[in-house]
Amino acid sequence: LFYISHLESVKLNIKGLPEDQIPPLGKTFLGGIHYLIPIFILIYLLLVERWTAASAVFYSILSLILIILIKETLSSKKSGLNYLNGFFKGINKVVAGLEKGAINMVSVAIAIATAGIIVGAVASTGLSNNLIIIVEAISGGNVIILLGLTAILCIILGMGLPTTANYLVVAALMAHVVVEVGSASGYIFPLIAIHLYVFYYGLMADVTPPVGLASYAAAAISRADPIKTGIQAFWYSLRTGILPIVFIFNNELLLIGIESIWHALIVITTSLIAILIFTAATQGWFINKMKWHEILIFILISMSLFRPDYVMDKFYPKYEHSQIGLNSLETKTLKSNYDVHMKVTRRTEYGDRYKLFVIKKGSFEDSYSLEDYGVNLVDQEGKTVIDRLDWKGFAKKDGMEMGDIITEFKIENLDRPNKAIVYPFALLLLFGFGYINYK
Repeated sequence: LFYISHLESVKLNIKGLPEDQIPPLGKTFLGGIHYLIPIFILIYLLLVERWTAASAVFYSILSLILIILIKETLSSKKSGLNYLNGFFKGINKVVAGLEKGAINMVSVAIAIATAGIIVGAVASTGLSNNLIIIVEAISGGNVIILLGLTAILCIILGMGLPTTANYLVVAALMAHVVVEVGSASGYIFPLIAIHLYVFYYGLMADVTPPVGLASYAAAAISRADPIKTGIQAFWYSLRTGILPIVFIFNNELLLIGIESIWHALIVITTSLIAILIFTAATQGWFINKMKWHEILIFILISMSLFRPDYVMDKFYPKYEHSQIGLNSLETKTLKSNYDVHMKVTRRTEYGDRYKLFVIKKGSFEDSYSLEDYGVNLVDQEGKTVIDRLDWKGFAKKDGMEMGDIITEFKIENLDRPNKAIVYPFALLLLFGFGYINYK
């Protein structure tokens, strides 16, 4: 968002103050440092004393009033006034501040009151539960469509619900569905990633018209049109909206699967570069205005830095498919140093359900077979079906059931190069086309 502000300034030729007019940092900071006291009081009362939000805010405002009165009284001598005149000047400032605060809160109060009606409607009609059923039905088992609809649902509910309530409603109802559909599509989504995904888009509702309470609050400060402010804020937020989609598919952005401090630094650095490049591409401006082919190349570079494994899969697939015939699977010897993915179809009275099971590397000390995993297979009408499960086997513990049909069997490709090899190529492209844009 900071970079978006910079690019907008460059595009509109908005410049900062001349260097000789910029106030000195230290003097400016120390001149207003006393205004941090109410914030510290607020945090202390909320987190240490465990007061209610209303009480904590009330007393922090009282401390701010006291600070204004003391400041004006003490600074009255500089203006040639006595302490009493300075005190009354402080009272006038407090009254003017309370008056302006009340006026600015009118538009926010109307928005909150309207949102309250929406909250009541959602809660009393059971609309949220029906929306979840509709979203799952429309997605048709496609995880990309499901994620998109979940994001839209979070934004719609977030416009009528507080962020926490929105998160609780959608996470409780949708998190499990997304994990299940993702598993059926061959993706392993950590539950924390789904919860953060839902929370992120719930937050975006704060700037989304027509409610957008944060936009109303900002418009009250800038004295701008709340709806126009909301539209502009939503348009900017779409740039950051790529992040939850990326960390769903690349869990390293959530520090899941990080092996060392250097690994973490590489992920953080490349991700930061990627989001700045994506922002520049969507703004259509880097050092100079970008041509359409430069925009496409910059989006490609950002995706390569965000998801190097996706690019690597196009040249070196992470998993190799194996035949799923009975004889092939029963006689297959599996090594303990690679992951094995099995997709199964489960027949239920509500239709077919699709599941993904993973035998993680290191689950066995040496080589093993599916029989060692706890599975006995039979051939039924040309399909490989699980006929019996070992009661104490890994398969039973993982949730496999008798009657599951194995539809896909994949083994990790250990000869695949490290996905980090994509980073140098992406950065070379960035420097090349960045230099062209600069020239």
